[in-house]
Amino acid sequence: MDVAFALQLLLILACLFFGARRGGLALGLLGGIGIVVLVFGFGLKPGRPPVEVMLTIVAVVAASATLQASGGLDVLLQAAEKLLRRNPRYVSVVAPLTTASLTMLCGTGHVVYTMLPIIYDVAIKNGVRPERPMAAASIASQMGIIASPVSVAVVSLVAFMAAAPVAGHVIDFATLLSVTVPSTLVGVLAIGAFSWFRGKDLEDDPEFQALIATPEGRARVYGEGTTLIGKTLERRQWVAMWIFVGAIVVVALLGAVESLRPVFDGKPLSMVLTIQMFMLLAGALILLATRTDAAAVSKNEVFRAGMVAVIAVFGIAWMADTMFDAHLGAMKDTLAGMVREHPWTYALALLIVSKFVNSQAAAISALVPVALSVGVPPGYVVAFAAACYGYYILPTYPSDLAAIQFDRSGTTHIGRWVINHSFILPGLIGVGSSCLAGWLMAEVRGLI
Repeated sequence: MDVAFALQLLLILACLFFGARRGGLALGLLGGIGIVVLVFGFGLKPGRPPVEVMLTIVAVVAASATLQASGGLDVLLQAAEKLLRRNPRYVSVVAPLTTASLTMLCGTGHVVYTMLPIIYDVAIKNGVRPERPMAAASIASQMGIIASPVSVAVVSLVAFMAAAPVAGHVIDFATLLSVTVPSTLVGVLAIGAFSWFRGKDLEDDPEFQALIATPEGRARVYGEGTTLIGKTLERRQWVAMWIFVGAIVVVALLGAVESLRPVFDGKPLSMVLTIQMFMLLAGALILLATRTDAAAVSKNEVFRAGMVAVIAVFGIAWMADTMFDAHLGAMKDTLAGMVREHPWTYALALLIVSKFVNSQAAAISALVPVALSVGVPPGYVVAFAAACYGYYILPTYPSDLAAIQFDRSGTTHIGRWVINHSFILPGLIGVGSSCLAGWLMAEVRGLI
């Protein structure tokens, strides 16, 4: 069994590695190779596809993509830009707080793409090394996912926690967010504090000074700027934004006050189904109230990224569940003692898996059920939830690559050795601080 387990684990790692390198749908599709080999080659019983998680992704993405198609997203982005331009000296702290907040509201880190050129313009025009706010903003935008009431990662974690009560009580939606929201903000503030002082000031950076020494180089670096300030927003855009924000508030309220949800068979309606219902409702109301072209919804970045996430979660989580479920008994005996004595090893494993799958939701779907099965206390799963973001380790994620491209000064970069890039230190500091804060919050809440 040891040899078979090693071969199957190598198969999964190979699918993750090559899928991550190819990007896009490849990650989920290569999971299909893995599941076929495991079932037909090794004779393992097929695991359970994460249907609830996938349907929730579809519902959340439908609402978010409709918000973008209606122009409602511009309302949030314009407000964020005004905040940045009013506080240019503090852009290294304000920028990551802004992008994390937008992610927490919208449930996706892809809103950062519109903010990056604005952050660059604010920094370069005020003599701030662009690497400081740019790298911090990219990292913070992804950290906000685990603190968003409408993100796929949070919904997935809530679903898994429902089956793992602590002292007879289920760690519900509100309890989870009461740990992840403050711990995420602690991590984002830690990134901002570090970024304020990182790297050389522009006037002391010989590479930057050489770049702007020519008129052409100076024109390229400083450019004309990008802005949403002054853009007239239509009434329908405001309507779309308030519908979306209102749906998030309702979802958060229903999660916090269980008695507001209808009861079926003696149990309140699950938050997974509640989120699915209200996200579909929000998308429908935006579509009807703003007369948005339904065909435009499926053509924007949020929709495309969300559908890729569905395929990734489908293939990777199904493959991992098949393999780990077959060896659950042996894994419990081997790992139970280790994770009980050293719970932090779970956080490290989650971080590594996240890097392989480039998705917080996929990492949670792949590892949390296994961790709970082998004896990781549910409180530690919540405490170290921030560790599901580890894809900053290598600079291959789209938001990081976009930050490099938008920084015309060249200060946001990939180093000669690849691993020494602009995002590695903010990522380690942010996630590490969040995990520490999460552990303290979980202790206070009596979860561990």
